[in-house]
Amino acid sequence: MGKVVKTILLKQHIGAPATPVVKVGDSVKRGTLLAAPEKLGANVHSSVDGVVKEITEEAVIVEASENQSDDYVKIEGENTLDLIKAAGIVGMGGAGFPTAVKLNIDLKGGYILVNAAECEPLLEHNMKQIMEQPEKTLRGIDYCMKVTNAAKGVIAIKKKHEEEIKVLLSLQEKFPNISIHLLPDIYPMGEERAVVREVLGKLLPPTSLPSEADSVVINVETCLRIAEAVEDKKPSFLKNISIGGKLKKGTKTQVFMDVPIGTTVGELIEMAGGIDGEYGEIVLGGPFTGKAVELSTPITKTSGGILVTEPFKDLKGAKMGILLCACGGNLERMEDLCKKYNAVVTDVQACKQAEDVRGTLKCQNPGNCPGQAQKILHFKNAGCTDVIIGNCSDCTNTVMGSAPKMNLNVHHQTDHIFETVGMEPMRYLTKSKVVEQLPVDDKGRQLPFPKEEEKKEQAAEQEFSFSTMLDDGLFHIHVEEGQDIHIEFS
Repeated sequence: MGKVVKTILLKQHIGAPATPVVKVGDSVKRGTLLAAPEKLGANVHSSVDGVVKEITEEAVIVEASENQSDDYVKIEGENTLDLIKAAGIVGMGGAGFPTAVKLNIDLKGGYILVNAAECEPLLEHNMKQIMEQPEKTLRGIDYCMKVTNAAKGVIAIKKKHEEEIKVLLSLQEKFPNISIHLLPDIYPMGEERAVVREVLGKLLPPTSLPSEADSVVINVETCLRIAEAVEDKKPSFLKNISIGGKLKKGTKTQVFMDVPIGTTVGELIEMAGGIDGEYGEIVLGGPFTGKAVELSTPITKTSGGILVTEPFKDLKGAKMGILLCACGGNLERMEDLCKKYNAVVTDVQACKQAEDVRGTLKCQNPGNCPGQAQKILHFKNAGCTDVIIGNCSDCTNTVMGSAPKMNLNVHHQTDHIFETVGMEPMRYLTKSKVVEQLPVDDKGRQLPFPKEEEKKEQAAEQEFSFSTMLDDGLFHIHVEEGQDIHIEFS
């Protein structure tokens, strides 16, 4: 068996690649600083004990020692913000914005909004984190609140995650200034401005930051890594990863916690049991925002999922229209999918709500769509027979309101992934965009929703009776919630 190497990328964040501070031949330990930013960026640390074998423009390559220690090189800092910066923590939901920069703000009693939506289907590592390390996660949120002078923390989480919500609620007495806001189970509820809109009721324009709503939005795994930096003086060189798709152990998602950055996609797939036969592509990220990668691709601090898909169907040269969406794949990704489907790109349009902000599409109102009929008609007039979309739940629903009527076949960029794992394809919006929030007791503390049996018992207790005297006798109406109305004459 050959030596294990970790290819640790110099760009694991928004901004320029970090500049190496080591040289070939240097011995390093877990947590050794490998590279530091000269401008906007974040520190990069070794995830293994070993020796620097090569330095390229893109990465520091470390050959791992045969024997690995559980220890690591500790960071130093005079305060919480210094420790976050020294640890090289970035937004671990995928954006990769340097966290020390994001938290260097005075919210003057505002909000830390924690994105625990686990927005994309098939990803489960955020929920496992909450189940396994709830208190440390909450302490991380508390550190964020203190650094930014925020009065409240709010965890935005989908209502369907009942067990995780109960675990968080069990700790609310220790963290009275942190509450829970429930989200619907639709895409893209984890988008930054969608979180602000859902929790605070403020729709920010695409060019605005959450600070304009007196808030900072931060990913739930980022909060955990903040607690590690502050309490354990631990650099950020580990990542939680979800793996699913066409695997020998089955298509059910598997979660691997604390994976060293620089581990390859292929190594992780083997840890998950290996690929089951022929496959279409390997996606790094989620079904909507992930991109196709090779087995040799290394994971970074922003990696979230690895999905192996079934082989692509052959569309036999179908004339394809691409409808770009701020919530889905970019043009390069959509063109790649067309090629893999053996379709010919005939026309390209952007969702009517997609606004170009510094070269990136931003949705004017994430998850809410006024309709796409005009774009679909454009594809029809251009001679397309098929349309591929990467839209959110609501936009997809509006596409289906017009495309079939114009005899256009609809494909979603997630189709091959969802079909691999036996999920229904993205077509029609079948879930409500509004959810009931948690009940509260007389002290204002949030409570779990009652179980179905308790609901039935409560309903049985809620009985109402009405009686009145009629000319020909006594008229009784007896009502039980959820039951038929009983009418008696006596």
